[in-house]
Amino acid sequence: MNPAAPEQVHQSPKLSVKASQFTESVIREMTRLAMKHKAVNLGQGFPDFGAPEEIKKAAQEAIAADINQYAITWGAKPFRDAIADRFEKTNGVRIDPEREITVCCGSTEAMMATMMAIINPGDEVVVFEPYYENYGPDAILSGATPRFVKMRAPDWSFDPKELAAAFGPKTKAIIVNTPNNPTGKVFERAELELIREQCQTWNTFAITDEIYEHMLYDGAKHISLATLDGMRERTITINALSKTYSVTGWRVGWAIAPPEVSSSIRKVHDFLTVGAAAPLQAAGAAALHFPESYYTHLATDYKQKRDRMLGVLGGAGFKCFKPRGAYYIITDISGFGFSDDVTFTRHLIENIGVAGVPGSSFYRNPVDGSQQVRFTFCKTEKTVAAAEERLAKLKK
Repeated sequence: MNPAAPEQVHQSPKLSVKASQFTESVIREMTRLAMKHKAVNLGQGFPDFGAPEEIKKAAQEAIAADINQYAITWGAKPFRDAIADRFEKTNGVRIDPEREITVCCGSTEAMMATMMAIINPGDEVVVFEPYYENYGPDAILSGATPRFVKMRAPDWSFDPKELAAAFGPKTKAIIVNTPNNPTGKVFERAELELIREQCQTWNTFAITDEIYEHMLYDGAKHISLATLDGMRERTITINALSKTYSVTGWRVGWAIAPPEVSSSIRKVHDFLTVGAAAPLQAAGAAALHFPESYYTHLATDYKQKRDRMLGVLGGAGFKCFKPRGAYYIITDISGFGFSDDVTFTRHLIENIGVAGVPGSSFYRNPVDGSQQVRFTFCKTEKTVAAAEERLAKLKK
């Protein structure tokens, strides 16, 4: 018997304090509720139409060719080469596929691996809000404290003074999601220059989530922060196949960073997941070489879907904030007379038969989003028409 052992107690060991500081994904909970109540799912951002035939065929051929074992941990070379080629075409900057790219299991893991690679306990991370719900938990899991900068409707602009006040000696990074989920905001050059100024003043990293880079409307232009003078050496650019090629279930993403930073990201990634699916990387290499017409048609198609959804939601009584990018619409629900967004969203799912996402899940203080609901428009016309028919009941 070990004399140092404590007396036996009949209770479970204590869990991590980190996990107690956030909830499960509200977005994915809305999908589960939609399935339970057979509601039209306009909540979670996944297309309900097929991926391009070419990318599916490339995956099938890769599997048949026995590209089914481990790829190089930080990504198969043909895929990294394709990522570098695509980044240069889109942004005019050449990156080194051997030293500056880490392929991960989706942009979610790329973000987590990046945070864990650069964050030390006590560091702070600046986050714009409303924000994609993963960013807060990412900061907590990596040991950082999030500091929030508010973006305000209708154009989702931010106060430069608030941005400056969020930075300080403990700031390690800022997260910039452009085009933005959930607002559809596309950050303009002047705004990115303000961010650059703070990053240089406080010697911090910028982590950019650019997964919606090809979904742009009304003349909006995507500018990658890494292309601004003085920012390449301090920017980690995150992207994925998921949205551009309608393969959200494949979970193949990447982080582009300077060599020293990439080295740290690769080490963290190696012990998180080892590597992304080899045949899907092969298919991704094929997709990244699609002609430019593919991206033009993508933006055109999504603009039509956006305009259709704006009409549906506006007709049902929602006040819509028109997005300039991505595939989401934030709405104001104050006209419906519900006390909060969660109550309204549950009513919408259970009684109307349409699912959205409560706006409060995108804010540090739930009150700030208590009269907002987010909808997605990456859906077929059949889905949108079904939602339109059901939403008509709201007026009654």
